Amino acid sequence: MSWSTWSGLLLICLLGAMSPGPSLAMVTRHALAGGKRNGFAIAWAHAAGVGMYALLTMFGLAVLLHQSPRLFMVLTLLGAAYLAYLGLRALMSQGGIAQTLEAGNPVSAAQAARDGLMISLLNPKLALFFIALFSQFVQPGSDTLAHFTLVATPFVIDGLWYTLVTLLLVHPAVLEKLRARSRLIDRLSGVVLILLAVRVFITAQA
Repeated sequence: MSWSTWSGLLLICLLGAMSPGPSLAMVTRHALAGGKRNGFAIAWAHAAGVGMYALLTMFGLAVLLHQSPRLFMVLTLLGAAYLAYLGLRALMSQGGIAQTLEAGNPVSAAQAARDGLMISLLNPKLALFFIALFSQFVQPGSDTLAHFTLVATPFVIDGLWYTLVTLLLVHPAVLEKLRARSRLIDRLSGVVLILLAVRVFITAQA
């Protein structure tokens, strides 16, 4: 893979990671509720899901989903349902930041990692991203190093971005202010996730 090709891949992956969405909302909630450890757990579990999409795309996911619109529809609806579930959970503060802080109940890193992995694997936006953009970098006859680079780049970029987000969120000057508004953050996160779920569902039906 040439330097110019990799630079293009790097830029696309960076822009994809930085775009706001359900992943950012979940990283924020877990970082505030569980601190740096949970923020890192969800960041790299989410990155693992991104890496899986990259690997699957390299092995023909784009072709499969193009040939089977019903399969893509199922993936999209599952993603919408999971976003709605997370949104409702945040609105009701069941395991959310506010209730967690008030009750003093710890949120395990395993729970954070589970949410990170699931929200990436069931995010239709990621599927569209890899089909529409990432697949153009997958070329027949590429060597092992090129294949490794194609999978490692989005994985590392995604993990590093949400690690940076976590470090910013848990900075003492920021953390106390955000925790003081934990209930508001729960509510806003819930509304955002539900609106995203509705948008995904409507798009799937169009």
